[in-house]
Order: sequence, then structure tokens, then C-alpha cells
Amino acid sequence: MPVSPARAAAFDILLRVERESSYAAELLHSNTYADLSTVNHSLATQLVMGVLRWCSRLDDEIAKASSQPLKKLDLEILIALRLAVYQFGWLDRIPQRAALNESVELVKRARKKSAAPFVNAVLRKIAQTGAPFLARSMREKWGISQPSSQELAQTTAHPLWLVERWITDYGPDAAISTCDYDQTIPETAIRLRTPEAETELKQEGIHLAPGRLLSNARSIEEGDITKSQVFRSLVAIQDEASQLVAVLAGHAAPEGSRILDCCAAPGGKTLAMADQSSTNTITAVETHPHRARRMKELVGPSSRIEVITADARHLPLSRPYDRVLADVPCSGTGTLARNPEIKWKLKAEDLADLYQRQVEILRAALAQLAPKGRLIYSTCSLEKDENENVVEELLAENQNIRVRDAAQELAQLKEEGKLVWPDLTSLTRGPYLRTLPGIHPCDGFFAAILERS
Repeated sequence: MPVSPARAAAFDILLRVERESSYAAELLHSNTYADLSTVNHSLATQLVMGVLRWCSRLDDEIAKASSQPLKKLDLEILIALRLAVYQFGWLDRIPQRAALNESVELVKRARKKSAAPFVNAVLRKIAQTGAPFLARSMREKWGISQPSSQELAQTTAHPLWLVERWITDYGPDAAISTCDYDQTIPETAIRLRTPEAETELKQEGIHLAPGRLLSNARSIEEGDITKSQVFRSLVAIQDEASQLVAVLAGHAAPEGSRILDCCAAPGGKTLAMADQSSTNTITAVETHPHRARRMKELVGPSSRIEVITADARHLPLSRPYDRVLADVPCSGTGTLARNPEIKWKLKAEDLADLYQRQVEILRAALAQLAPKGRLIYSTCSLEKDENENVVEELLAENQNIRVRDAAQELAQLKEEGKLVWPDLTSLTRGPYLRTLPGIHPCDGFFAAILERS
């Protein structure tokens, strides 16, 4: 019995995510799977992201039915089991027989034929006892507003240590909202690079909804934006919180400003800043040569954007910059709805290494900032270790650097019609920008606006 292209692709991607620390979203949109039909690509995406979002819940169900401890199972066997159980419990339009049979075939395809009877037995046992279907939210599941951290972590398939941090830092209600949001399929947000882009998309049958944070943003209601004629040239896929950071970075910059983007790839914020003014020039720095090459392809033969390959901690630059964006590598805990594999790879001890690297990058970035210049330090992390703590360490080192209140900047953007979110106070924590998944319709981002005297 042949395995369907969607399940074969999902199996192979999940195997690579586990073995190579690859990102599922990047693999799904790679050339390897470009020839999948729209229907197969959609199912493969649903399977991959669903398994990654609910991995701990799936493993709990498998462990109850398995005669072998999960840690003793070959990875190929475990992934095949996860795929079937996810379909049992979360995709009620797929017959259980089809999900079961194809997972057995996946094990054979992976040259683990001797394990096929075991996989068949485990899945039949789970099918007979009834796989759990997901409650729509934590509050629906428990009927209470404040479950314990253990209940929240188990039910929403999050590591306990992360849930405990979020409850401590943001309170139980925000932690519940964030965990619920992480388990949903997030909206695809886009940035319109020109006013004409929306008309072009409508003509191609792509239906848009207004942005919820920014007036220049849209979300996709219907249609495949990647198949449109204007994709990349007039439209960029970019989460609204990410767009907001780029708006802050370029806001109120004098005409002809020199802008430095310290950690530029994949280039969404670089292009967003370039689109804000036709007179500013941008130096985009990327550590990895292959990502720098992709950025050069993205920006094209632009005379205003220079892409260079360098370590952001040791910038080979001499002239100061009027604006600097340091959107630093981080844990990514604000993006778990889009990158669910992060929560299973990240360990609490990883934050110390990230913190040290972030401090070094911010220190190097501040050294490039001109007098009266402004620097945006940002992450897509929810962790204070990577956000406030980094900024406060650098402020202690630099008496001529101050934090500008993000609330003032957001109020100006609101007056200018660029920001449309009604509750500005919810977008700040202290003097910083802070978006939270589930509280806001976007990824979790942090940004500090720093100014040199």
C-alpha cells in the first residue's frame, strides 16, 4: 500500500526536525516540497504543525497503550505513532483506518518492517479506547479561570518550566491566553509594500482583512499569497508585531538617515525600514553567508541596501549610524504558534547562553550609534532574561544612553494613523513595547527604544 504524499512529507519533515534541529516551517516551504499539490501541502502542514504543537499529549496517549517505554522506541516508530494519534484525536474528517494503515506503511517505508505489528497493535488499542478530542480552550477544558501550572502545561502541551515562568512574569490569565494561542493556527499577516498591492491581490482572488495592529497590515482570509504575481515584489509575509518593530525602528528618522540592521536575515524588517523612506540607506549585517546570500536575492540590486556578512558582536564598521536595529537571535518563545518545535528543544539553561550573546550584540550595536541617534533592541522572546535584563545591563554600562518611553512613540504612531490597536496601554510594560500571544493577535515581541545623548 503506497503512502500518501502528504503523510510521507510530514513524516520526513518531522524526522529532520528531530534529528537536525531544522525548523518545520522552513522545510515545508523548501524546494523539496514545492511540487506537492495544494491539497497535499495543506495536509502535510497540518500534520507537521499539529504533531509538534501537541507532542507531549500525543506521547501521553502512546505511552498508555505501548508495551515499550517511549524512550526505547526508534524515532521513526515514535513519529509514525504520533502522526496516527494526532489524526485520531484532532482530524475527525480522516478515517481512523486510513491513519492507522498509513502509519504502519510509514514504518515499513523507513525500513523498520519488524516494528509494523507493534505499531498496528498500539494504534488499534488507542482507537478502541477512544482518542481524546481537544477542548477549544483551557477554560473550556477545566471550567475554571486559573488551573494549576501542572494542569495548564499538561493540557496545552507546554513544558512545565516555561508555563511556571510565564505565570510568575505575566500572571495566570496571560499565561493561559498565551498557551491557548500557541496551540492554534495563527493568521497569515502580510505587509503591503505599496498601496497598489491590495488591488492586485483582489484581482487574483486573494481576499484580505484589515490589519489589527497596523493600518498597513492585512491578514489573509482566502487564497494562496505565495502563488500571487506580486508576492515579494509588492507584498511581504510578516507578523504584525514584527512589522511594528520595524515601524518603530524607522519612525521619525531624519531624511537621508544611515540605518544599521545588525541581525538582518531573513530581511523582512530590513525591507520594511527601506520602504518607509526613499532617502535612507541601510547596512544589513548577517552572520551566516548562506543567509546573507538569500538576503541579497531578496533585496535585489538596491543601491540603498548593502548586505554584508559579519558577526554582529564584532561589527567591521567605522562610521556612526542615525538609527540602529538590533533584532537579536533569541529563544523565540513568543513564536510558538508558528514554531512549535522550539518548546521541545529549548531548555532553561539555554537562556544564560542567549543572554550573554545578546549583551555582546547590544554592546557592539550601541558602539555604532551616532550622538542623538536611536537604537531599537528587540526579540521575539517572552523571557525577561533576554529582554529587560539585557537592556538594564547595558544601561548600567552607558551613562549617555537612556530609554525612551515606548508609550510616547506608540501614541505618535496612533496619531499618524499607522497604529490602529485600540488599547495602547496593553502594548507596553514599563517603558518597553511588549506584545503577548493571545492578548494581542500576533507573536510575542519585546522592544526597547534607546537614545544616545
